[in-house]
Amino acid sequence: MPDIIFNGPKNSKTTIALAHGAGAPMDTTFMDAFALGLAERGFRVARFEFPYMAERRSGGKKRPPNKTQVLLDTWGAVIEQLTNKTGSESLIIGGKSMGGRMASMVADEGDVSGLVCLGYPFHGPGKAADEKRLGHLLKLKTPSLFCQGTRDTLGNIDEVKGYELSPAIELCWLEDGDHGFKPRKKSGRTEQQNWGQAIDAIATFASKL
Repeated sequence: MPDIIFNGPKNSKTTIALAHGAGAPMDTTFMDAFALGLAERGFRVARFEFPYMAERRSGGKKRPPNKTQVLLDTWGAVIEQLTNKTGSESLIIGGKSMGGRMASMVADEGDVSGLVCLGYPFHGPGKAADEKRLGHLLKLKTPSLFCQGTRDTLGNIDEVKGYELSPAIELCWLEDGDHGFKPRKKSGRTEQQNWGQAIDAIATFASKL
């Protein structure tokens, strides 16, 4: 069973579980900012690591992500644990890049209240849209919020506008943001502004569920 760390009030009606991306752990500056930002807005935030990342933390050796089924099973175990133990009225799942993509693949069967993806990887670096990453999004029934940088190299605003997505998916575009929502200096925006916009969007989305 994955170890879960929490931020935010224990008596919150909503728990938001966030998984990390493929190459970085659950306590990066990015993940900390979202967990603490949502906690400050009154949500209970849960974070965990997939087996390969937990092993990297304990052993120090960099490891590639586990096979997809292991990642999905881990999400299933986290959903079960949070559903049984937090007592929250609603559970929202999601995460950064790969973590969010895996959450999107279990959201409907997990019977969760909502899905939040922070920089959804619609395709690999330098590649065209990937059917494996898009197909299930057409049928997705869980209310969803995708926060995406307008110049994300894994799915920018011009690309994504051409994709067929479920009407359950709401998009929040972060001006000039890259895959981590960081804008260029010439945009006049800061990384913190884009993170704040995304956190506010998630809080509004969660409050409506």
